Amino acid sequence: MLGGEIVGADSMQLYAGLRVLTAGPSPQDLARAPHHLFGVADAADGWSTGRWLRAALPVLDAIAARGRHAIVVGGTGLYFRALTVGLAEIPSVPAAVRREAEADFERLGEAAFRARLAGADSAAAARIAPGDRQRLVRAWEVFAATEAGLSDWQAASTPALSPGTWSAVALDPPRAALYARCDARLAAMVEQGALDEVAALSARNLDPALPAMKAVGVRELAACLRGESSPADALAAAQQETRRYAKRQATWMRGQMAGWPRIDAVDPDEQWRQFLALNPGLTP
Repeated sequence: MLGGEIVGADSMQLYAGLRVLTAGPSPQDLARAPHHLFGVADAADGWSTGRWLRAALPVLDAIAARGRHAIVVGGTGLYFRALTVGLAEIPSVPAAVRREAEADFERLGEAAFRARLAGADSAAAARIAPGDRQRLVRAWEVFAATEAGLSDWQAASTPALSPGTWSAVALDPPRAALYARCDARLAAMVEQGALDEVAALSARNLDPALPAMKAVGVRELAACLRGESSPADALAAAQQETRRYAKRQATWMRGQMAGWPRIDAVDPDEQWRQFLALNPGLTP
């Protein structure tokens, strides 16, 4: 409606072969507007936030050169933070330090590991959600390698987008409606071929630590394909994990996007009306 181009800011929609399971744009969506950074990475090639940012900036520059709006959408908060707040150029962490941090987490358990991290980087320890082993280990390994907290590195960063050049909204529907839609969407994904996508991914025997292997639903549906759970149980487990992920996203938005205006409608037409009300300078 705005003649814009859509830029993906979702760490799982990046990967080819998972369009259904990650709710990537359909062929009909792609026909309606140009899309960028969807399905561009192989599952064997793990992308970081920094790599996404390096790919996104020239895309945004090209859209601006065409005189069009860039509409950045997705579910990965760190990608938006990199654009609007900044992404620190943290020195690389030696492999030995990474292995030691992983071993420490195994040895200490999450509670003791988090308590140790709090002594070095209290902001990171308070910010990282319970159960987020990957980010807890990352925060500690950065401190162990650099003697400076991850939060300190991040505070020293500069935004990729200049202030005043962008506007934002966060979709924040009522929790009950959101959960119901999550459940319905998982059921539709299974009907539309999500199991086939997971089967093809599993057949590659990739490293379980790769980001694509951690896409919501992969673990649960793969267990079904191995005969370890029934289709109904696998669907229920994937639905539950999706609801948990949605809750973590809402928590992120409250903390990291506190100043972003909210759209709380569920109906798309009402969402659009709220969006235009928040952005009166835009005209369809």
